[in-house]
Amino acid sequence: MTKTNIACAQIDCVLGQPATNRTRIIASMRAAAEREAHLVIFPECALTGYAFNSLEEAIPFAEKPDGPSSQAIAEACRETEAYAIVGFIEADGDKFYNGALLVGPDGVVGNYRKVHLPFIGIDRFLTPGDRPFAVFDLPFGKVGVNICYDISFPESARVLKLMGAELIALITNWPTAAWRSPAFVANTRALENHVFYAAVDRVGTERGWQFIGGSKVIDCTGDTLAEAGPDAEELLVVAVELQEANNNHIVNVAGAYEVDRVKDRRPDLYKIISDSTAPVEQAKVATAHSD
Repeated sequence: MTKTNIACAQIDCVLGQPATNRTRIIASMRAAAEREAHLVIFPECALTGYAFNSLEEAIPFAEKPDGPSSQAIAEACRETEAYAIVGFIEADGDKFYNGALLVGPDGVVGNYRKVHLPFIGIDRFLTPGDRPFAVFDLPFGKVGVNICYDISFPESARVLKLMGAELIALITNWPTAAWRSPAFVANTRALENHVFYAAVDRVGTERGWQFIGGSKVIDCTGDTLAEAGPDAEELLVVAVELQEANNNHIVNVAGAYEVDRVKDRRPDLYKIISDSTAPVEQAKVATAHSD
């Protein structure tokens, strides 16, 4: 199998200064290229910053997927012969999304809109993602994208796995209270789906919010391969064999201890997961039982 070098660019960002942030992103791409990275992943809202106090404040910095930032990043991709995943605020008519750009040497490959929005920062004012999850077939492997709060919903990663993802890139802005996500949730998502997982956080402070770093690359058994610190900008570059994620049948003891977390699923018993009325119905049942 072929090794793929995955780079996690844990950087600081400046609120409302996309030109400054673009410069930092491109510099990180060049640094990653010196270490032969094939894919460079940046944090959520890396182009804009996150802690906006209103949609009106953020709108001037939103871009379309083919905007000036994607063009500049595409030039850097051509220069470095690498791909990049970068967080931005996407403008689409009168709607605005927390987005991720996937850019390569030939330009924009695709983009993702954050599906699950917490009540914090710019997410308070954006539109939830309205497109299905997608897996991008790149020259070195199949990559799916999630953004920050998506990690709290196991279905986000499971859908990508079932679509063939070998690597899930989670771009994020974890504040202090989110410490559990890098501590153990990211590793769980990798383990339960037998998929490589790269979580890329930012550092620094923004309007009183402290971001905790902890970017990490996790293999498809759930083991951490590399992890950044909590405070400083850092560039992790990790070589992985992404195709290992397709070997879902794990033999611990032949004939005695074997698992396959895809084949062993029981989706016929999971239908309640996709029923949006389920919590209400469960509450009624609980009330009836308590009587």
